[in-house]
Amino acid sequence: MAYIDYYKILGVDKNATQDDIKKAYRKLARKSHPDLNPDDKEAEKRFKELNEANEVLSNVENRAKYDKYGENWKHGEEYEKAQQQQRQYQSQSGNFGGGFSGADFGEGEDFSDFFQSMFGGAGGGFGRSSRGSASGKFKGQDVHAELNLSLKEAATTHQQTFDINGKKVRITIPAGVYDGQQIKLKGHGYPGVNNGPNGDLYVTFNISSDLNFERIGDDLKTKVTIDLYTAVLGGDVKVNTLDGNVNLKVKPETQNGTTVRLRGKGFPVYKKEGEFGDLFVTYDVKLPTNLTENQKELFEQLKNS
Repeated sequence: MAYIDYYKILGVDKNATQDDIKKAYRKLARKSHPDLNPDDKEAEKRFKELNEANEVLSNVENRAKYDKYGENWKHGEEYEKAQQQQRQYQSQSGNFGGGFSGADFGEGEDFSDFFQSMFGGAGGGFGRSSRGSASGKFKGQDVHAELNLSLKEAATTHQQTFDINGKKVRITIPAGVYDGQQIKLKGHGYPGVNNGPNGDLYVTFNISSDLNFERIGDDLKTKVTIDLYTAVLGGDVKVNTLDGNVNLKVKPETQNGTTVRLRGKGFPVYKKEGEFGDLFVTYDVKLPTNLTENQKELFEQLKNS
């Protein structure tokens, strides 16, 4: 099952309150509602995604499971039980040599995809050969790792090397990964038992906050300071972006707090080469200080004119 970031779908962060989630859902659902977008398949798909995200995150219990287990949140209790049984079995057998006596699954039972991915499924997982048999195959334990990235590192495709069980594992991190995202590298966990499949490597990305940019989905927000004269008369200002500085024209009579959008200067869209979000620039007008008497008089003239 592919990981779906419900927080990203609703455009909220992981610390969002239930009220924030409700407001975000209502706002986005209106835009994508099928009644307002007849014959628009993308809007219909988007509306379904919004409903799915809201059903999970608006329910406190389901949200807690989702935060803990990600895409496997529906099977969280099964996962805990299976992990407990596996640990119990390992402590009893010591070397994975015997059958999985702690499991009580019937022959031919319809296992979920979740359990098949954990224990290898058919061919020796919890089927007939594993019950009381020394030849049962078991999937190796998964490895969970965390990788800390800066915002700029997350914005570029690059390679990172992990040391897993004495082996160097090099992975390519695509541009556009987001904080809390988890990727799976099949077969890079611990070795299986009795020719069972290797476990998997799960890497969770922790992206640190940036001094210059605030990320919201694929968009970025930043502030730039301009002086009073540029705000009143207009002019040029340099704006820092992820790929260098750009000159931005400031319109005359620009008010403090005005926000402008630079299209395509935001964050790269995950696994969509050449696509970028937007950069939203907010002007912070700085008032002059240490005025001379002459300058104060000029301001008085302006005031009275």
